[in-house]
Order: sequence, then C-alpha cells, then structure tokens
Amino acid sequence: MLWLKAFHIIAVICWFAGIFYLPRLFVYHAMSEDQATRNQLKIMERKLYRFVSPFAILTVVFGGLLISLQPSYYLHAGWLHVKLVFVAGLIAYHLYCGHLVKIFANDQNQRRHVFYRWFNEAPVFALFAIVLLAVLKPF
Repeated sequence: MLWLKAFHIIAVICWFAGIFYLPRLFVYHAMSEDQATRNQLKIMERKLYRFVSPFAILTVVFGGLLISLQPSYYLHAGWLHVKLVFVAGLIAYHLYCGHLVKIFANDQNQRRHVFYRWFNEAPVFALFAIVLLAVLKPF
C-alpha cells in the first residue's frame, strides 16, 4: 500500500506541474504578437500536454488501486467523495487544456491573456482542497 501511495503522490506532483505551467503558456501565447514566438509556444504546449497526460492517468489508476485495497473504508468516507469531485473537476480541466492546445495550434484563440491568467488559478484551489481533505479527513 505504501508503494502505491508513493507512486500516486509522485504522479499527482508531475500532473500538477503540467497543470500549473500549461495555462501559463496560454497566457504568453495570448499576449504574443510575434509569429515565431507563437509557433514555439505551440510546440511547447503540445509537448507539455503529451508529457503530463500519462501522469493524469497514473494518478487516477494509483488512486483507484488504493481505494480497491480498502473499499469498505474508502467508499464510506465522506471526505473521499468530496475529493473525487475535485479530481473529476481536474480531469475536466485537463481535458479542456487539451482542447485549448488545439485551439492555439490552429490559431483560433479568441480570448485575451487575462482570461488565461484567471484560468491558471483554478487548479490551485483544487490542490488545496484535495490535500486538506486527504490529510484532515474531515467527514
């Protein structure tokens, strides 16, 4: 169980590194007026999304395996249900980032950098909630 927990935490950290940085690239991309810079950002966005996506999958797999080891405890833990809602939100966020990578790759972005600055903050709140729920187990 400790190995699974360790790999789960490692996958979460790697996934969040990408979730925090990719929207920052969107900010720079939305601000850029130079075509060469935009082309470079397209490459960076695509590669980063492809790099962190397996960590999103591993996070879910290792988390699911941890739950399967003690289902009678975890499936009745209210804090876990709330945590899983946040995880589902992060998965949706991640998939939407993939959609945005395609939007930028096709030069179809219609939003200004201010939107992406706010968009970039959403996973911070989810991270706080998930960590506090997992550590404190309030319900």
